[in-house]
Amino acid sequence: MGKNNKREVNNSSELIYQLDGRPPLSKALPLGIQHVLAMFTGNLAPIFVLTGILGTSASDRIIMIQSAMLVSGLITFLQLYPFKIGKFQIGSKLPIVMGTSFAFVPTMQAISEKLHGEGISPEIAMGIILGGTLLGGFVEDIMGIFIKPLKKFFPPLVVGSVLVTIGIKLLGTGANYFVGSPKTANDFDPRNLVLGFTVLLTILLINRFAKGLWKASSILVGLVAGYTLALFMGMVNFDTIANASWASVPTPFHFKLAFRMDVIMAFFAVYVVSGLETIGNTSGITIAAFNRDATGEETSGAILADAVGSQVAAIFNTLPNTAFGQNAGIVAMTGVVNRFCIATGAAVLVLAGFFPKIGAIFSAMPNSVLGGAVVTVFAMILLNGIKMIASAGFNDINNLIVGVTFGLGYGVGNLPAEIKAKFPVVMQYIFQEPVAAVCIVSVIACLIFKPKKIEEASVSALES
Repeated sequence: MGKNNKREVNNSSELIYQLDGRPPLSKALPLGIQHVLAMFTGNLAPIFVLTGILGTSASDRIIMIQSAMLVSGLITFLQLYPFKIGKFQIGSKLPIVMGTSFAFVPTMQAISEKLHGEGISPEIAMGIILGGTLLGGFVEDIMGIFIKPLKKFFPPLVVGSVLVTIGIKLLGTGANYFVGSPKTANDFDPRNLVLGFTVLLTILLINRFAKGLWKASSILVGLVAGYTLALFMGMVNFDTIANASWASVPTPFHFKLAFRMDVIMAFFAVYVVSGLETIGNTSGITIAAFNRDATGEETSGAILADAVGSQVAAIFNTLPNTAFGQNAGIVAMTGVVNRFCIATGAAVLVLAGFFPKIGAIFSAMPNSVLGGAVVTVFAMILLNGIKMIASAGFNDINNLIVGVTFGLGYGVGNLPAEIKAKFPVVMQYIFQEPVAAVCIVSVIACLIFKPKKIEEASVSALES
């Protein structure tokens, strides 16, 4: 099907249903804010999780939140209004909204635990992690440039296996937040269960009975409900909010970047997954909105913007980004594809990045409030991985590939670090972290055994 970016509309003046054009701000701004509401929590939650694991100070957490809003807005602008370097377009020119990626959190958690064991402070550890995401992002840069020949190395079995691993690793983190992240049994406060269940039930009820914007913003509404209850229960630390400045300009390199080859390599596999996730969201938007597949230039541009955005995020003290699926869902549901409408939401994010008070309000939120929101999000990552594996079909060859992937990649990848330190050097790099190990083992297994498509499996079953 040829490239066509115009939807059928009853009235040609309804620019919100067309990619280009400038609708009145009074109509565009509410539609842009709708996207901000849908992604706001997901954009900040990975930062809460990682800073909680590292024990980062409240002031550093606010800086990271502030930068996350700024970078998400800027890279969304890049997706909407791309530019070219030579023959390569950076940005898709599609209504794609960018936000902080959860996919990197399990790898960052494993790295954090390793660095903590080496006696490295949270601030230095964050610099090492961000240094890894900066240089690791070049893998996705290469992927964006050579996506056509590289795509064959990452069939659904590979991507699905990696998503399952990420989901499994995140489930424990989400449960820990749900109960308030107590360091010991004596630190546990039963009030955290009240907050966690309040948020969770609010989200579930809204998803069951609400529609439209309310349903799209269910996580944010759940957080507001939990936060409000926490205020009445006296569980919010107002000092964090009071000490934050009203306005400031985010500055690069707050954390001194450091580079370790083991950390950089650990992020390679996750960047591949992030790129493939972006491909899926790009195709989802073009199919739903324009009834066509994404062009090569759109796909390559979307991946390159994802990679560049993640590298810019490292420079500006925050975590890598990716195309947000929930926002792609809003585009598919509403049919609103106008770039100017989405750009107004991106502008709101950029402006929010200059006001640390906003970050402080979220930073003061009890862990159990966030936990009530993320337990289902993490489970959905796991389920999406299972669905992707299932889409490839369960047959003898595919089952063997998945079995080897998890038995070797996940199993050996989860061995204690002191045992893996005795491995040959190459194996240390492959199995240092389960997400990367699963990706590498799965790619190798697929190259050796050649996954069967569903049709091929059906034919062989009939012949037998």
